[in-house]
Amino acid sequence: MDYPSLIDRRRRRFAELEDAIADPALFSDPKQATALLREHRRIRETLELWERIGADQRQLDDNQQLVKSGDPELAAMALEEIPILEARIAAQTSQLQYALLPADPSEERNVLIEIRAGAGGDEASLFAAELMRAYQRYADLRGWQCEHLESSPSEVGGFKEVILRVTGDEVFRHLKYESGVHRVQRVPQTETQGRIHTSTVTVAVLPEADEIDIDLRPEDLRIEVCRAGGAGGQHVNRTESAVQVFHLPTGIMVRCEEGRSQIKNRETALGILRSKLYERSLREQQEASSSRRRALIGSGDRSEKIRTYNFPQSRVTEHRIGLTTHDLAGVMDGGFTLLTTALQQAEMAERLAEASA
Repeated sequence: MDYPSLIDRRRRRFAELEDAIADPALFSDPKQATALLREHRRIRETLELWERIGADQRQLDDNQQLVKSGDPELAAMALEEIPILEARIAAQTSQLQYALLPADPSEERNVLIEIRAGAGGDEASLFAAELMRAYQRYADLRGWQCEHLESSPSEVGGFKEVILRVTGDEVFRHLKYESGVHRVQRVPQTETQGRIHTSTVTVAVLPEADEIDIDLRPEDLRIEVCRAGGAGGQHVNRTESAVQVFHLPTGIMVRCEEGRSQIKNRETALGILRSKLYERSLREQQEASSSRRRALIGSGDRSEKIRTYNFPQSRVTEHRIGLTTHDLAGVMDGGFTLLTTALQQAEMAERLAEASA
């Protein structure tokens, strides 16, 4: 990578953004203002990272000179710091490479997470609930907001299906790798002979779409209202608050009954439908990417096994990159950072290879 020329471009763009942000008229268009402020922050962080790398490199050069000096005490101190500086420079350079790659506008988006129990019956529904709580915990740790949009509880206290909305800074960038099949291996509480059962949960992470992204034409929709079912007291059983939206061109159907208001359920259903259609269009665009990168970032294909959670051995295996950790309890408490960082590095290597080609 030609770092100096790429950094010079960022500096010029940063100066343009500084002028744009100083113009009070910018905030007459909130959407554009938000986009420019995000770009400004991202470039500022990149330039600050470049400065830190430069400072560490200068310190490393000085230490290497001190090692050659005639002062044994100074040489020993300098030699001790060299591995630390080299490791820090390598880590920061990796971050810089990612920052200088062409930005994926979807990475800034909020997301909807669909979690569905797959093979395994009650055990799968219980793990779907545990995985939901792990994502909620991860959102808390990152300072994101997590909203429960829709769910279908199972009889044993789990979920047949649940939809979460996660909002915050660069949510899709960190959660996009979760799409696919999550396999769990453990002894169910109802198992009397101690046999390990295998169950699956499928996850789809959808970047949230705006109305400007997806235009839902009235003639393409069939909207039905019906009586909500399940728990919730007299209200959901006596009023027609549930909403089903059918998108006729694609056959996609979304049903919402979580809210007490038919209007709120309709709004939620249309939002979910937009995100499904937006993710569908993104998936079509990604067909141009290498098959390796498509596998890393997840296609939303519910047949793609991406990860195994083995409870007896406290082991989590990330199949896409061959990574294994024995901190299963930490992962289920929202500790996805190790997995996400490794997947990001693998994707960055693929993107760098594509850019070079």
